Amino acid sequence: MPDYTGHASRPSAAVLLERQFALADEAATTAFGAGFAHAIESVRSEARVTGQHAFQGLQVQLHGDLGAGKTTLVRATLRALGHAGRVRSPTYTLVEPYAVERPDGELQLYHFDLYRFNDPAEWADAGFREYFDSGAICLVEWPQRAGSLLGVPDLVFSLDVDGDGRVLVARAYSEPGKACLERC
Repeated sequence: MPDYTGHASRPSAAVLLERQFALADEAATTAFGAGFAHAIESVRSEARVTGQHAFQGLQVQLHGDLGAGKTTLVRATLRALGHAGRVRSPTYTLVEPYAVERPDGELQLYHFDLYRFNDPAEWADAGFREYFDSGAICLVEWPQRAGSLLGVPDLVFSLDVDGDGRVLVARAYSEPGKACLERC
């Protein structure tokens, strides 16, 4: 029986790029979130300018134990993208939607926390697939609780406690994910 209790699993796709970041404190995590937001904007802008492909959204899976900094990273990313309101942890609501007004229109983001799922079927029963097919940015904490139902993500961020800081290992599994990670 698969372990859905918290161990990060690797997607069944090839890693296109892997980078490691030392995050000494919360300020460093916030700075990485801001850099990630800038990378998202850069990739979106490049897609508009080149016209080669439209931005299809991103699925970002966040792995790490309780207190590893997953929500802090999401909060920093949302703030840097322009969200001024409260950023809630979706531990009880399962998903928190955000709409950020950008010069080229509204950007939809969904912050998921699947910690309370006991079986991957709960993800399917919740009807979340439509969020992932909408061109939005989906930031998913505890993705392993959905088993393989999420499919291959664009990016996986694995956070581990390292003394007083954190180590973030980032892996890209798609070209848009790779483009974002190259800019972080």
